[in-house]
Amino acid sequence: MYRKQVRMASATAVALTVVLAGCGTGDGTNEAEGPVTIEWWSWDEAKYTEPVAAKFNATHDDVKLKVVKQADNLGTAANLRNVVASGKNVPCLVKNFGEVAGLAGEGLLSDITDSLDPYTKKGIFIDAAIPAVQAGGKYYAVPTGFQPSFMMINRKVYDQYGVKAPKTWDDVISAGKELKKHGVYVMNLAGEDPSTLVNLVQQAGGSWYKTEGDKWKVDFLSPESLKAGDIIQQLVDNNLVANQTYMDRPALISYFDSGKMVSLATQTWQLANYELNYKKSLGDWEPIDLPQFSDATRFVTPAHNANGGLLVPKGCAHPKEATEAGVWLNTSKAAIDASYQKDTKQYTWPGAIPDPSPWVDSAVPDKLFGTHKAKARDVILKAFKSGKDQWVVGPNYTGVFAELQDQWAKITAKKITVRQALAHMQKFTVADLKSKNINVEG
Repeated sequence: MYRKQVRMASATAVALTVVLAGCGTGDGTNEAEGPVTIEWWSWDEAKYTEPVAAKFNATHDDVKLKVVKQADNLGTAANLRNVVASGKNVPCLVKNFGEVAGLAGEGLLSDITDSLDPYTKKGIFIDAAIPAVQAGGKYYAVPTGFQPSFMMINRKVYDQYGVKAPKTWDDVISAGKELKKHGVYVMNLAGEDPSTLVNLVQQAGGSWYKTEGDKWKVDFLSPESLKAGDIIQQLVDNNLVANQTYMDRPALISYFDSGKMVSLATQTWQLANYELNYKKSLGDWEPIDLPQFSDATRFVTPAHNANGGLLVPKGCAHPKEATEAGVWLNTSKAAIDASYQKDTKQYTWPGAIPDPSPWVDSAVPDKLFGTHKAKARDVILKAFKSGKDQWVVGPNYTGVFAELQDQWAKITAKKITVRQALAHMQKFTVADLKSKNINVEG
């Protein structure tokens, strides 16, 4: 649920942070003799990865894919750190488990710029998918893209109380005040997940980090950040939101299904799960455009995705071939078609390519939206084409996000205000960067 994205805008600034020192080059100079095998680590179920790998192997002679199943993202992270440290049996493609810039800073990734750059220049990737795999102007992973963000509302409950579907975040607040009279919450803000705040800052066009020359600039109190914070503060102050935790997934889904909370910011990957588990409200939901800020000059959805790349680790024996395989996995029609699942009638979402329209209909389940199903295609495509990513993540963001989670819990519990939390994060982030001898202003 945590949506974070990485962009390091200045190679000079990154160099001065020292975070990328010691990273492998992965320049692809070791030419393969005959077919080479690329190990692909993923914790996805075999039914998603094996058919795609089989299709690749059937259509390629010089490179073969071997899927190595991992237990989960944490296990993958630990395993990769161990093999990179040892320099033995290093895989060449790994499902992403964190920020590319941070992983590159650890020395875990290969620089695949020379291999990937020709593909990015051809325009086979959507622009918004590219920043997630960059650090210091270099590429360290193959773009896997992002999921389009939109909203789904329980239209039956909205109509029952005569509340209009929101078009702006101010509308969401107004709807929440009306729904509150009937014991209904307009949204859910889990106490452990500050992603709503992060997404709103991005949608407003803000970023907590920037680079300027040879230094980092940190600004948690920017106009964009305060604008986003004001929306959150009004939702919390007026008791318009529930605080159901994501930790108990069955209880969460049951609550969403109850009609007591009626607006969900969502993405395509979540829809099949709602369809499978909703009992009371199946067919009552309607997809709508993600609400915008009232003063927005154009429609924008956040396109950041911390896990938006297929990693090429340091020590990979064949980074060039790995890059080519990764590009095929994330952009070719053959790969997307091979991901089709008969049980869900869905494909893996092709979030890296400019035009996912041939596969949109399969992302929409049959019953979730009832008579509103036909609206989903346009809503999803509009969200995807409007995705914008100007988000910059600094070299200490992992620790900063953990601190933000603590602050967010206090916000939702009404122990502090959003502005107080942002002021704290400003001081915390600047002090942390200085403690790491990183040139920072803020």
